Amino acid sequence: MKRLVAVTGCPTGIAHTFMAAEALQQAAEQHGVSLKVETRGATGVENRLTEEEIQEAHAVIISADVDVEEERFAGKPVVRVPLGEAIKKANDVIERALAQSPEEAEARPTPKKEASKKEAPRTGPYRHLMNGVSFMIPLVVAGGLMIALSFLFGIKAFEQKGTLAAALMDIGGGTAFALMVPVLAGYIAYSIADKAGLAPGLIGGMLASKLGAGFLGGIVAGFMAGYLSQGIKTLLPLPKTLERLKPIVIIPFLSSLIVGLLMIYVIGAPIKSIMTAMTAWLQSLGTANAVWLGLVLGAMMAFDMGGPVNKAAYTFSVGLLGSQVYGPMAATMAAGMVPPLGLWLATLIAKRKFSEEEREAGKAAGILGLSFITEGAIPFAAADPIRVIPSLMIGSAVTGALSMVWGCALRAPHGGVFVLAIPHAVERLGYYVLAIAIGTVVTALLVTWLKRKPTEQGGN
Repeated sequence: MKRLVAVTGCPTGIAHTFMAAEALQQAAEQHGVSLKVETRGATGVENRLTEEEIQEAHAVIISADVDVEEERFAGKPVVRVPLGEAIKKANDVIERALAQSPEEAEARPTPKKEASKKEAPRTGPYRHLMNGVSFMIPLVVAGGLMIALSFLFGIKAFEQKGTLAAALMDIGGGTAFALMVPVLAGYIAYSIADKAGLAPGLIGGMLASKLGAGFLGGIVAGFMAGYLSQGIKTLLPLPKTLERLKPIVIIPFLSSLIVGLLMIYVIGAPIKSIMTAMTAWLQSLGTANAVWLGLVLGAMMAFDMGGPVNKAAYTFSVGLLGSQVYGPMAATMAAGMVPPLGLWLATLIAKRKFSEEEREAGKAAGILGLSFITEGAIPFAAADPIRVIPSLMIGSAVTGALSMVWGCALRAPHGGVFVLAIPHAVERLGYYVLAIAIGTVVTALLVTWLKRKPTEQGGN
């Protein structure tokens, strides 16, 4: 029996990672193939592949938007696919892996990351950015909830030194949020240049925070530190006696020096001006602008349900939490909950238009929607994208716009309905729930109106 190994991973690591792993496992069973999947989710690396398992594998499947330590697969045929493809077309992915020739792969020179980029749909800057975001999110969650807990004692209770409210604010706002940008920058650089990029990335991110350049400055610092470290690592020739000092002394020193000086004297001030202008604009949004921002963020969240467009909207909103701008985060999470909730409602009010399997999937989608896992809508969108995706985008856009217009604010970047129970985590809670409910109903009605009965769609 042929053996395959696979790695799945996404920035948030809650849904796509495990949906792709499950789909690949099911497809492998159908083909009578042994498959072990290493997952890189929110809880870290699980089911890690051993060196022996990699060596015995016929081929490797990589379906990840985060760093997966590809160097360990040197000499093995590798099939790279986006997470969405692994979920929707798992059988095709398994067949492509089985069609690989190990002999040809072994005959090739030592594989390099650059050599495989042409066939990788989501690598390069996107993957590096998502790697940084995945490490930043736990800090945002912990910090946001600590701040919300401090408000239990009163909105300004933290101003009194020595109190528990002040301690909670110090943990959340003073420490967790202060680490957000450095960690974002550090792990972008780490994704590009491995350990050599971590120190200059962290330093560049810290400078971005101190200079007021925010998450935009952190992103710039991270990429700058990563590519600079990688360049020094590969292009700077040194005598053998100094080669060992390269990753420990020379690269961190030179990269940190150059990134630091550029941040202080060249890049920091312009990015700070951009961040200041953007923050001021977001804090003074009129009704019309708030509607447009909410519409755009909402539609983006439902467009590809966990894909690059969805992640762009999410990253933008999460980054603004560090600048104490909470409205876009509220709109983004509410809009991300609507697609699976709307489909769940549609399966209840128009049962005849859904197959037995879809009605069962609708129940799961409802739970995923409550948990802010937009990916719960993917099975429906994959089966009928022309009718379902526009319906989801309209419903989510309505929710995003209403959340912005009604002035809703959210201090935690995830958690779905469960975070709503934490006092002060959400401002204008009643309006927030109403915005989600209206978007859910709009989505359900549109899907019900547009969707054909199973027999009209070829018996799906």
